[in-house]
Amino acid sequence: MAMVARVAGRLAGVAAVAVLTAVGAGTAGGTAATAATVGAGDTGGPGEVNYSEVRTAARFSPPMAFVPSLALTYDTSTVPAGARIEVEQRSDSGQGTTVLLHVSGVRPGHDFGARVHTKPCGADPAAAGAPYQNLIDPLRSPTDPTYVNAQNEVWLDFTADAQGAGEAQAHHAWDFRSGQAGSVVILDRPDAGGAPVACFTVPFGAVSKG
Repeated sequence: MAMVARVAGRLAGVAAVAVLTAVGAGTAGGTAATAATVGAGDTGGPGEVNYSEVRTAARFSPPMAFVPSLALTYDTSTVPAGARIEVEQRSDSGQGTTVLLHVSGVRPGHDFGARVHTKPCGADPAAAGAPYQNLIDPLRSPTDPTYVNAQNEVWLDFTADAQGAGEAQAHHAWDFRSGQAGSVVILDRPDAGGAPVACFTVPFGAVSKG
């Protein structure tokens, strides 16, 4: 069972809510995937959250594995079952959002693309939807450089080292819209034409606008 913890409150300390939910997803190695989301506002009004932090990790398994996982591999020759992924998000109203990616156990020396997508992963790679865009392309062209670029999307491309480990980081002055960022998709190459080889469902958080 994957455990997802969510905490939201205000630094003024007047109100806080905590929820712990079992979401029913394990990992290939039998170790539970974990996700933690923490939000805290300053002296803003009720319901305002100006800080969000997410850190979640899992091991990849095929979509039809006996023990399901939040991390799915569609190509085990590139992202083997049991490879590990960790994603961290830090968002601060007025400071923007940073996303960090760490992977291990993937094909050594391979150049990977990685993008934040709008929806959770599914057995079909298309389930993750389109790449998240700060300014949304009304035509949803997969190649229009006005919208498909590292400033408007979250690109986390990396090259795996000789041990199959890699990492990437992206920072933007903008924040995610609530409920519109749901996964990290790993691609077989770091350009817009890369094909999805794996996907990790991530509960990205949003912050209120002051």
